[in-house]
Amino acid sequence: MPKLEKTNAARLLDKAGISYELIPYEVDENDLAATHIADQLGEDIACVFKTLVLQGDRTGFFVCVIPGDKEVDLKAAAKVSGNKKCDLIPMKELLPRTGYIRGGCSPVGMKKPFPTWFHATAAELPYIYVSAGVRGLQFKLDPKALAGYVGAQFAEIIKC
Repeated sequence: MPKLEKTNAARLLDKAGISYELIPYEVDENDLAATHIADQLGEDIACVFKTLVLQGDRTGFFVCVIPGDKEVDLKAAAKVSGNKKCDLIPMKELLPRTGYIRGGCSPVGMKKPFPTWFHATAAELPYIYVSAGVRGLQFKLDPKALAGYVGAQFAEIIKC
């Protein structure tokens, strides 16, 4: 297998001393869903997380990292982030706001740090997968170490 090109997010984790594995997967431009990634990796979707960027009416931008087959509960996300209401940012704002594109948005290394919440189930898992900052590459790492690095809290933020 060819040597994997380190992403900026990987270099940041290296510098912080956070251990991880870089796991490549086959990208399908027509299916950027986390369920596709889980299938590619042969992993349970419960440990493959997606990174969503939201905007609240009071606090501005924030990040939710949730299991790949779930939907963020906007009311719960607003509440934990100190907002009355919130919504996902428009797709066209993702790259200029974070430096990442859809399907390659990592909670590590955004243009600026945003308040971040991981869904509570992440804290119970020995490892999770999140984007390494590009399509086709995932981090496999300890969710508590990742949450500590990005300053995230764990909360109930998905629809049941």
